[in-house]
Amino acid sequence: MKTLLIGFGNPDRQDDGLAWHILSGAARKLGLEAPEHWEDDLPVAQDLELRFYLQLTPELAEIVSGFERVCFIDAHTGQIPDALRLAALEPAFQASPFTHHLTPETLLSLARALYGSVPQAALLSARGYQFGFAQELSPAARALLPAAIDLAVKFVQTA
Repeated sequence: MKTLLIGFGNPDRQDDGLAWHILSGAARKLGLEAPEHWEDDLPVAQDLELRFYLQLTPELAEIVSGFERVCFIDAHTGQIPDALRLAALEPAFQASPFTHHLTPETLLSLARALYGSVPQAALLSARGYQFGFAQELSPAARALLPAAIDLAVKFVQTA
């Protein structure tokens, strides 16, 4: 099945960049060449694509609609009780009048409305602890990486 791992966050804000580290680690674990820097292209393999963005935007609806399975990867700030969670997603428009924030559920809703296609989707969320101005992950977030990478790889391999 055509699968997309799509991470988002800001690598210049410490743990907000967790998604890029998870994508890079998943690429290596799947035997793909992983880039050294978040601005470099992530690998594309047969039926698997990895992408990283600073934020989700409406334009990504077209890309998402072209896949059968999509796993969104992001850091959370503690609003989810689990340090790591892989949960199924359904399309749901969620207005955000005070920010430019676009949720994975809203992106799925846009894919359905604009392109008539919604992939099976999940959100892999990893706990971030520090969001200062630095590119290094906090020790607590770094400790979650192996298990988070395993979850991303499991998503790919259970197609």
